[in-house]
Amino acid sequence: MSTNQIADVILVAQGDALVGIYFPEHWTKPDWGTFGPAVDESVDPVLAAAARQLREYLGGERTQFDLPIRLQGSPFQQQVWAMLQEVPFGETTTYGELAERLGDKNLARMVGQAVGRNPLSIVVGCHRVVGTNGKLTGYAGGLERKEFLLTLESPSNVPARLF
Repeated sequence: MSTNQIADVILVAQGDALVGIYFPEHWTKPDWGTFGPAVDESVDPVLAAAARQLREYLGGERTQFDLPIRLQGSPFQQQVWAMLQEVPFGETTTYGELAERLGDKNLARMVGQAVGRNPLSIVVGCHRVVGTNGKLTGYAGGLERKEFLLTLESPSNVPARLF
């Protein structure tokens, strides 16, 4: 999978914040009618920054995003998405670990559903959540994309730094 294939996304901004990043065959993409008019990224500062930072990330030049975002979902989804934002670049967690952090390992399935409804794929790193045995499971953009993103973030792909 090339970075061009992974970068084929729809960016959605609302006001001064990025509110959605969707792959063409995204599982939980909202109805097209709710997206509003298409605009050229160069005339919208939020979309321009998001597109630039996504290109940098996919090019191996960025490990964190610095974008104004707004996540719209239930209180439970908000909790899960907040935990996703704490998973560092190049690391993974499991649905069960997130459920335990919420106080009940039996919430793993609900955590998985919330992760799958993350509207800001890549920026809010839902690709960093794997199955208990480390197996790649579920990704709204497809398992090939998830594997690509995890490989992109693997230590062997991060440039070494000297001091």
